Amino acid sequence: MPFARTNRVAVAAAALIVVHLVVRSVLAFGGDFYWDDLILVGRAGTQGLFSPSYLFDDHDGHVMPAAFLLAGILTKLAPLNWFWPALSLVILQALASLSLLRALRVILSWRPVLLVPLTFALFTPLAVPGFTGWSAALNSLPMLTAMCWFVADAVLLDRTGNRRYAVTAMCAFLGGLLFFEKSVVIPFVAFAVVTLLAYLRGDGWSALERTWRRGAVLWVPAAALTAAWIALYLVVVDQKRWSTDLSMTWSLLQRSFTHGVLPGLVGGPWHWDRWVPSSPWAEPSSFVIWLGAWAPAATVALTCFRKQRLGLVWLTLLGYLAASEVPIYLMRSSAFTALLLAQTLRYLPDLVVVATLLAAVGLTAPNRPGSTSLDSSARRTAVVALTLALFVGSSLVSTANYLRSWRNNPASPYIATVKESLAAVADGPAVLDQEVDPLVLQNVVRPENLLSHMFALVRPRPEIGSTTTQLRMLDRYGHLLDAQVTWVRALTEGPVPGCGYLVQSTQTMPLTGPLLPADWIVELNYLANTEGAVWASFTNGPRIKVPVRPGLNRVFIRLPGSGNSLTLQPITQSLSLCVAVGPVGALAPR
Repeated sequence: MPFARTNRVAVAAAALIVVHLVVRSVLAFGGDFYWDDLILVGRAGTQGLFSPSYLFDDHDGHVMPAAFLLAGILTKLAPLNWFWPALSLVILQALASLSLLRALRVILSWRPVLLVPLTFALFTPLAVPGFTGWSAALNSLPMLTAMCWFVADAVLLDRTGNRRYAVTAMCAFLGGLLFFEKSVVIPFVAFAVVTLLAYLRGDGWSALERTWRRGAVLWVPAAALTAAWIALYLVVVDQKRWSTDLSMTWSLLQRSFTHGVLPGLVGGPWHWDRWVPSSPWAEPSSFVIWLGAWAPAATVALTCFRKQRLGLVWLTLLGYLAASEVPIYLMRSSAFTALLLAQTLRYLPDLVVVATLLAAVGLTAPNRPGSTSLDSSARRTAVVALTLALFVGSSLVSTANYLRSWRNNPASPYIATVKESLAAVADGPAVLDQEVDPLVLQNVVRPENLLSHMFALVRPRPEIGSTTTQLRMLDRYGHLLDAQVTWVRALTEGPVPGCGYLVQSTQTMPLTGPLLPADWIVELNYLANTEGAVWASFTNGPRIKVPVRPGLNRVFIRLPGSGNSLTLQPITQSLSLCVAVGPVGALAPR
């Protein structure tokens, strides 16, 4: 009975999604914050969640206000607690998977063949690296949800003419754009799907005109929103990021295909390598690459033997592969870019979904009259089931090996140790602001690699500032140690006997040598007549407010700048300081 068969297919699809979500849950909760995730945490901790500068920040070439907002809300509620980001990954993945199932059901109905593209999309390792990184998933998963919903609505609009599908499709499109600017491809994917469905039904080249005419109520506003978002993107993002190194872009595209796409088609790559702090990259063997090359060749031959007019579907898929990857590599590549970038597979989740949707479209093509040997039979069902089982098994092996590599994340123990260290001295003097371990976050993302940004919302902890009376530093493991200032330079001895430099108004004090631009630690040894504050600055650099206490004291200042002198300017009236010799340099354990 059709109803019973429908139930069997729906139940099987639901079971596949449940197993898929279990696998993704293991991946999500087995990970932790990594690189870009910590940049989101730092920005959420130091900026207003609804400020335009936060929501529309140029984040490595991305415009993603909704992703920033969601990350900010979770960070504010539970700072540096991985449980909630991991849970958000699973929820977003569930929405994307259910949206994909809806699109496949709209295209194929509840035919058993629906399970073939669905299985590929749910388990291929090609989509794993784009899921495990929280910041990357906040981009890609909402985009994929929006894409599948938009495609399904576009097909339903074409079939029924009901305009409510245009409204819901536009809402999904806007939602996708708010999370990821790459969502501009969604209307083009949907237009291609609807056109190809008409073409395979026998409309020929008139399918283009028919698709535009029947869906104009959707395509016109989608084009307008796309143009507006592109304009916004060009305003927000620094266009100097774009590379003109076409040879490197071509090399990256080739490497992505040979070491990523091809192994992923057969559940590879099976082996992943990693140099901390980089993300894992695929290291497929030549056998897996060869097997991956053979599989699509056999698939193309078999499908063209079975189905009519599939050439345009395959060309569309190849076109999307190039169109979706080339802009990314143009923005990411340079003469010094390592080809390993293409092997991280972070930019392929949307390709997986587009390939799945186009596979569903291809399955609607009419059969060739001479292909009756491939008609439904127990033998065909057994072969397909065995092939899918082998693919899922291969994918699970590759996913498990990826997780083993992904878990080698120095950020996880480091963050836990720093939180414990800060809590232990929560009632003590301020901790001087400093960079976190470079294996966790490096100086290229400054200021998000500073202690004051990454741990801005963590409680309990002491104040983190530019000055302190007790110098301490974090070691590479996150432990807080007593520290000292290295003698890179020093304040020279002052001219006033028994005082050094007498600071009652603006006073410039020479150093023993010039300093290059950097953040330097100044040990200021002073005798003050009253409580107050002074401005401190190098020859070149900003002023830092430094509190002082009456009597003989010492304060440590984190002071950016360069030059050959230190200038102090009293803020408090009637404040007098005697300043003695002291080092200017970097932090070092005592």
